[in-house]
Amino acid sequence: MPLPNETPAWQAKVSDTYVTLHHHDTVVGVLRPDIATRLANLLNDEDRLRKALKLACYDLVSRSGGSTSDIDSLCAKYLNQASRPTSGTGAIALWLKQRQIELDITDQEFERFCDSYRLVPVKLQGIYEGREIDGSMLTPLARVLGCSIEDVLQVLEG
Repeated sequence: MPLPNETPAWQAKVSDTYVTLHHHDTVVGVLRPDIATRLANLLNDEDRLRKALKLACYDLVSRSGGSTSDIDSLCAKYLNQASRPTSGTGAIALWLKQRQIELDITDQEFERFCDSYRLVPVKLQGIYEGREIDGSMLTPLARVLGCSIEDVLQVLEG
C-alpha cells in the first residue's frame, strides 16, 4: 500500500489525448497535439529550406559553368559551414558568447570581464575571428568560462 504522499508507479490519465505524427503516410510517433503540430511544421520547414538550398546551389553552379554533379557537394559544403561547431576555436567562441549571455552583460562589459582574467581584448577578438588559441590563453579562458583547463582542451581538440 502506497504512503499518503507517494504517487503510484502506474496511473491512467484518461484526460490526456495524443495524435499520431505521419511521414509519407507512415506513423512515426504519438505526441501531444501541440507538440505534434510544432514538430511537423519544423520538419516541413527544414525540408523546404533544403530544397531552396539545392536550387540556389544549382543556380550558382549553372552560372559559374560547373557540372550539375557538383551540386550535392556544394550543398554539403554549405550545410557543414552553417552547422554549429563542436570543437576548435569556433566552439570556444560560441562558449564565450554563451558565457556572456549567462552573465547578462554587454559586449564592452564582457570584454572588461575577460581582461580582468588576463584574456586581453586583442586575443578575445582573435578567438571570435577564428584564429588559433595558443597555450598562454588556456588558463585565462578556463577562468572566464568557469571550467577547468582540461575542459577547454577537450573542446579545442574535439
